[in-house]
Amino acid sequence: MATQRVLFELPAMADVSLRGNLPFHFHTDGALVMDVYAPPARTRQAPSGVVVFVSGYPDPGMERMLGRKFKDMHAYATWARLVAASGMVAVTYTNIDPVADLRHLLAHLRDQSAHLGIDARRVGLWACSGNVPNALAALVQDQPLACAVLAYGYMFDDENNHAVAEAAAQFRFANPAAGLSVSDIAADTALLVVRAGADQMPGLNTSIDAFAAGAVAHNRRLTLMNLPGAPHAFDLVHDSIETRIVIEAMLAFLSSHLNSQL
Repeated sequence: MATQRVLFELPAMADVSLRGNLPFHFHTDGALVMDVYAPPARTRQAPSGVVVFVSGYPDPGMERMLGRKFKDMHAYATWARLVAASGMVAVTYTNIDPVADLRHLLAHLRDQSAHLGIDARRVGLWACSGNVPNALAALVQDQPLACAVLAYGYMFDDENNHAVAEAAAQFRFANPAAGLSVSDIAADTALLVVRAGADQMPGLNTSIDAFAAGAVAHNRRLTLMNLPGAPHAFDLVHDSIETRIVIEAMLAFLSSHLNSQL
C-alpha cells in the first residue's frame, strides 16, 4: 500500500515544484514538517488556493505498520502532484497527534499564507477512508474552510449506528467527529463525497448513505458521486475509465472552489 500510486496522470506533474520538510509545529519529540507542492511557474497564480491532505492516523503507528510516514506514501505524493498540476498548492505533513496537529497545520498555513504564496480564504481538505473523521471535525471546528473532498470514508455515527466508532477502535484512526453531525458543518462549505459501491469496509457505506441523506435534509452544498463497481481505495487499485473520470472530477471540484478568486 505504501508504494501504490494514483491511477491517473497529468502532463504538468513533472513540472510541479516541491519544498520538502518545512517545519510547522514543534513537539517535545521534535519538529513536525510539511511538504508543499506548488503549481508549475507558468500556471501559478499568486496567491493560490491550497489543498491539505488530512491524516487520521499517527505517524509512529503508520511507520510501524507500513514503514513510512503518511506524507511519504506514494499515493499522497501522487495526489499532491495532481493537485499542484491543476493549479493549486498541495500540502502533506507529519503528525504525532492527528487531531491537534491538523489544527496546528491549518493555523500555520493561515499565519504564513503570504510567505507560502497561498490565499488563507481558499483552503480545502482532501481525505479518504479512516482519515475522513478528522477532516469532518476540522470542517466543524476550523471554519472557514472552502471545500472538502471526502472519498470512500467513514463519516458520522448517530444514535442508531456506531460503525465509525467500532472501526476507529479496530483500525486505530482518530474519531474527533464523534458526537457531531452534518448539521454542524457550515452551510457554505462545498462537499464532494465519493462512494465506492463495492466497498467491503464494515459499516462504511452505511455511514456515507446517512451523511448524504442528512446533507440533503439540512440543505448543505453536497455533490455525491457513486461508483457502483468500485472497491475501497479505487483510485489506487481499480484501473478503469470510471476511476479516471472520477479522479478528474475530484480535481475539477477542487479547482472550481479554490482556483477562482473570491
